[in-house]
Amino acid sequence: MAKPELRPVKQKPQIIFLVGPTAIGKSALAISLAKKISAEIISLDSMQIYKGLRIVSSQPDMAMQKSIPHHLLGFVSPGDKFDVATYRKLALQKIRQVHKRKKIPLFVGGTGLYMSVLIDGIFEEVKKDEALRKKLYQQEKKRGSGFLYNKLLAVDREAAAKIHPHDTRRIVRALEVYTLTGKPISELWRKRKGLSEKYEVRIFGLNKDRQELYNDINARVETMFKEGLVAEVRKAGKKKISLTCSQAIGLKEVRGYLEGGYDLAFAKELMKKNTRNYAKRQLTWFRKDTRILWLDVTKVRIEDAIINELVYAENTFS
Repeated sequence: MAKPELRPVKQKPQIIFLVGPTAIGKSALAISLAKKISAEIISLDSMQIYKGLRIVSSQPDMAMQKSIPHHLLGFVSPGDKFDVATYRKLALQKIRQVHKRKKIPLFVGGTGLYMSVLIDGIFEEVKKDEALRKKLYQQEKKRGSGFLYNKLLAVDREAAAKIHPHDTRRIVRALEVYTLTGKPISELWRKRKGLSEKYEVRIFGLNKDRQELYNDINARVETMFKEGLVAEVRKAGKKKISLTCSQAIGLKEVRGYLEGGYDLAFAKELMKKNTRNYAKRQLTWFRKDTRILWLDVTKVRIEDAIINELVYAENTFS
């Protein structure tokens, strides 16, 4: 069957996002879709960027990567600092390169913040003030959970409505920006320039019954241990690991086992629990975004459903 030809919408090049919780099957589905629409895959995962952590971060295996070009996978040393602004810069470069090759950039992953800064933009003009940040964190610790959130509510209700009350990092950033500029961070958000100005952006979310997803997560964890997760973590532990990387699920649980904190069976169960909780947080984040078209992987053939939603020449897909 011939590949369907893309017909641009409003003369804008297309960018597709395929998102959803961990273990939903995004990687395999993305490869199947990419082959049908002439796309190249760009990782949308904050942990798959790291070298030497293929099993920990569930990176597509080499056979999968060879079948379709993949980008932004396994290129950062675990000890190096890497922030969302750097990711955005590199991702924008990849978008331009993929379009030059007459292919469609297909972002695949579950890091909602990465998707947000790409589609909605980011402001980088307000620099960090470490002294102010330290002071804010100390206030939260001294006055109790919720103190900073209530403080944000008083100065920027719009931002507070979009930030989870327990997301201290983002609350601190919002208060930092307000203190330094005298302007609500929500006002700066509205001035951001994102992908939609230049591109036709489509977002597809994958989901399934919650218990089925949890069963898949449990099975994946067992597979990761069989594939050599413990050996991978042991090897990674011999080198410097950044604070961000050290929070990777799988890394911290196995390190606890290697350090004698508990046995292997407990490490497995802890990793399963933490992964299920992470999937829950991912779904909470993505469900706030009304631009996402949700597809149940157990009820529809995902590739067909997505292609039918995209704008193509008539009668190119049956």
